[in-house]
Amino acid sequence: MNFRSFLPALFAAFAGSATLSQAQPIKIGEINSYKAQPAFLEPYRKGWELAQEEVNAAGGINGRKLETVFRDDNGTPGDAVRAAEELVSRERVALIAGTFLSNVGLAVGDFAKQRRVLFVASEPLSDKLTWANGNDFTFRLRASTYMQTRMLVPEAAKLNKRRWGIVYPNYEYGQSAAAHFKKLLIAAQPAGGVEFVEQATPLGRIDAGAVVQALLDEKVDAIFNVTFGADLAKFVREGNTRGLFRGRPVVSLLSGEPEYLDPLRAETPEGWIVTGYPWQDLNTPEHRAFREAYQKRWGDYPRLGSVVGYATVKSIAAMLKKTGGSTDVAKMQAALRGLVVDTPFGRVTWRSQDQQSTMGAFVGRLALRDGRGVMVDWRYVDGRDVQPTDEEVKRLRAAK
Repeated sequence: MNFRSFLPALFAAFAGSATLSQAQPIKIGEINSYKAQPAFLEPYRKGWELAQEEVNAAGGINGRKLETVFRDDNGTPGDAVRAAEELVSRERVALIAGTFLSNVGLAVGDFAKQRRVLFVASEPLSDKLTWANGNDFTFRLRASTYMQTRMLVPEAAKLNKRRWGIVYPNYEYGQSAAAHFKKLLIAAQPAGGVEFVEQATPLGRIDAGAVVQALLDEKVDAIFNVTFGADLAKFVREGNTRGLFRGRPVVSLLSGEPEYLDPLRAETPEGWIVTGYPWQDLNTPEHRAFREAYQKRWGDYPRLGSVVGYATVKSIAAMLKKTGGSTDVAKMQAALRGLVVDTPFGRVTWRSQDQQSTMGAFVGRLALRDGRGVMVDWRYVDGRDVQPTDEEVKRLRAAK
């Protein structure tokens, strides 16, 4: 090849290399407890993948596709941090996302702060994540423990019961829920006075018979339940068998979520006041479009995890579009603060003051329909209506 013919070939090679570089995908590192919490996280991943497919089919981010590298944290903070380090150091991801358990989310949030990498927490409910332990690198989508407890307390206060039994898994999420419930109910029902009987149980290893009998022996007037998953199913079964729920109202976090409600089937305790997700009957235009797309893609109905996974990816995509495709951490932080995103639950905002989104939750009652549990008499509570004020956020963050 002579010099004249070599130059065009060289320029073409450089141009091809530049085009290839521009087309490289934007990699997201996703960490979650897939093996430990499959009921929530299998639908979550399907929602995630549906949203990613939609983003990429629409041209991606300035022509670059989103690509996710998934890792399992085995439900432990140590494994989650090791996975985060591997994703950042070896996989060279642009950001970290995910986590389910509160203690795991807090560990990854601290990692994000130390390594100065963006962390978009989809699910962990720990209030500390965006408040007491909040940092500039950690953002959270889902309504927190405090927010969902605050949604339920007005309903609990209306019952005007004096002696409450509280059943909760003995780790950060359950401990926080119990503490918030006691404080908020005392404030909402000062005239009659309130007493509490607590039953703290090991996560995933509840001795349901002993818990139910203890509540019966203590003669509680009402129950606040924080268990979920297999623990919830065991508690319900023993409670039904021993008559715990007859004439005794129950207020319960998360129990209206199909992940945890569906396995109960005909054992569903009617009348419980819960937070959850009435997927069958929610017919807003945005939710109907999501539900139809999800059912078409997966041949199954969505669970709450599906919505959380989907909304997380849509938020990340909207943030990257706002940066013009840049994955510079400072630019991504700035783009997420105040970002407005359309989700299956409507429009949410990622608050600047605490990096907590305004996604809300549904409050309603459990009922049986065709031998299965459903939510009835439900209403959507916007997250912004149950979040701390700016002054409270400053105080919480200053106290860490």
